[in-house]
Amino acid sequence: MFRRRPPLPPFPPGGLLVGGAARDWLRGAAPKDYDWAVPDPAQAARAMADGLGGSAFALDEERGYWRMHLPEAPHHDFVPLPADVNDDLLRRDFTVNALAVTENKKILDPVGGQADLRARRLRMVSAANLRADPLRAWRAARLERTLGFRLEPGTEAVVREVAADLADGTLKMPAFERIRDELHALLMHPDAAHGLKRLEALGLLALTLPELSEGIGLQQGGFHHLDVFGHGLEALHQLLARLPDAPLPLRWAALLHDVGKPRAYTVDPATGRTHFYGHDKLGAALAAQMLDRLKLPANDIKHISRLVEAHMVPLPAGEKEARRFVHRRRDLLPDLLWVMLADREAARGPSSSKASRHAYAAAMGRVLEALEDRPAPPRPLLTGADVMALLDIPPGPRVGEIMRALNEAVALGEVADGAEARAFVVGWGERHAPH
Repeated sequence: MFRRRPPLPPFPPGGLLVGGAARDWLRGAAPKDYDWAVPDPAQAARAMADGLGGSAFALDEERGYWRMHLPEAPHHDFVPLPADVNDDLLRRDFTVNALAVTENKKILDPVGGQADLRARRLRMVSAANLRADPLRAWRAARLERTLGFRLEPGTEAVVREVAADLADGTLKMPAFERIRDELHALLMHPDAAHGLKRLEALGLLALTLPELSEGIGLQQGGFHHLDVFGHGLEALHQLLARLPDAPLPLRWAALLHDVGKPRAYTVDPATGRTHFYGHDKLGAALAAQMLDRLKLPANDIKHISRLVEAHMVPLPAGEKEARRFVHRRRDLLPDLLWVMLADREAARGPSSSKASRHAYAAAMGRVLEALEDRPAPPRPLLTGADVMALLDIPPGPRVGEIMRALNEAVALGEVADGAEARAFVVGWGERHAPH
């Protein structure tokens, strides 16, 4: 049984609540956003903005699409009311989205969407509709997970056909920005790992993230009990089990942390053991390539790829090493620790043991203590100009090298004041004097 239906906001004059908003309300969930079909979208958006203190603006002036935005509240989108509402609903993707609600709560349901809602069934309106916009194949996988529904067998068969036709070029791929938005909606779900596994089963993952698909069936051994692909999914699952509100870049990093392994795979001919040398750096490059294809923001791509590259860094064995770890990777913390923990907890192979997991947790604790002890980088004791004057050297890479060494010594507690800083620089200059 669905929950009791929440109250609806006042309807725009002559308007209908349509699509996903109508679906969610009918199943007893408050819509995240509201979609309205109205006679005059611009007028309706402005009137609602005036009444609520929000702002109205055109999303697509040519098609007459408008939005009313109010900070920290669901937004309201307005589209022109079609001449034939039923005909418009019949062009939708799934029956549960081919619904509309009138102001007096009359439900327009031309294809049995209410019955499918009650059965928690995701059924296409028609195969032609799915093929008309192949992005709907990705939406099917996303809605299965986010709604907790199951694809009806005939619909699943068509989704698989769409994937196959996209793969052989019979159908044109949707814009990657649109695919990205569906992926992000899936990744933000608490059970994102199973959603991604479903994408793979439907033939959609190889179209989207082929580099991730390369890990399917590639066994690892040692600490690992899953293939490379399964391990990435399990790492994402472990992350979300411990950090349910993990931001999107952190979710990507957990999923992609081993994406370089298939291309770094080698076998030692003498021992038969498998190796993945350099998979961290290769994975960082692949992650950047994949996420650039999906048009993620440049700063997010950089952060995710750096987390992938750093996930194999050894954890510190002592307090001083922990301070060095924090100093060198401060801008990646605490995200890096979350990725490393997710990686470790996803690995339960024959080499894993309670003792090794305990040692790993203790090393993480040392890093967290060091991070808490020094929450911000200390103020530099010397400038680059001071270093040049002390050593009588010109500007150049050597100055930067000395400054990095000095700042690390300060972070480790080896240098405490200006006098010690000057002595450190002079000593460093003597030890590293060019021959």
